Amino acid sequence: MHERLSFYVKRDSFLHRLNPLTKLTLAFGLIFIAFFSPWYWAPQILFLLAIIPLSFLGKVHREYFSAAFRLILPAAGFLFLMQAFFQPIGAKAIFKFWFLDITPESLMFAFTNASRIFVMVSSFTILLLTTHPSDLMSDLTRRGLPSQFAYVIISTIQIIPQMQAKAQTIIAAQRSRGLDTQGSFLKRIGALVPLVGPLVFGSLVEVEERAIAIEARGFTSTRVKTSLREIPDTSFDKILRWFLILLIIAVIAARIWL
Repeated sequence: MHERLSFYVKRDSFLHRLNPLTKLTLAFGLIFIAFFSPWYWAPQILFLLAIIPLSFLGKVHREYFSAAFRLILPAAGFLFLMQAFFQPIGAKAIFKFWFLDITPESLMFAFTNASRIFVMVSSFTILLLTTHPSDLMSDLTRRGLPSQFAYVIISTIQIIPQMQAKAQTIIAAQRSRGLDTQGSFLKRIGALVPLVGPLVFGSLVEVEERAIAIEARGFTSTRVKTSLREIPDTSFDKILRWFLILLIIAVIAARIWL
């Protein structure tokens, strides 16, 4: 699998050496705590004390912050504005624009949900930056996950990088044919049609080619499969996974109790 077809960044770090299942458990643990914690400030604490330190531990802080400012923050900001204006809770408006208004309750609701989404996407971003898709699939199938489910997970992880790579190839090909993909906003909009068509049809052809390839490799075979990639699973990984599971249970119990 070529590196450019995934978000994975090859580094020698503490996070890279962890077992893929441990990192997957860590990502889900952060998400569960952010969404089910009874304290509204939990997502912000997780971002400061978990997400940022993990990005430095994995030596992918530059890539993470780049993705955070370009993708995660705009999406969370859009969600914040939509929920702040359109959530019908509270009676006293602190800001009003036309028929839209913001109340203290809707503002707090929007901020909490946007923070949770930010932590969720950030957790998976760090997972993808520090985990090779082949390692994740090999480890999950070795533990008994059906190959079909593993393939769905890996395909989902790879879909955005693959679309980006294919889009760049199509843009370069269209430019070589004289298509103007730069300039004013209207020119760029007009250049979308000759770009989107090849991208969509090329993706459909790629799906068929991949189906033929995985069938030729015995994907649906019921025999026990082996892997050339040996994924280490240390005692520290096992202890950390159990700690994360117990922490998730404690947070859910605190949510029910409080």
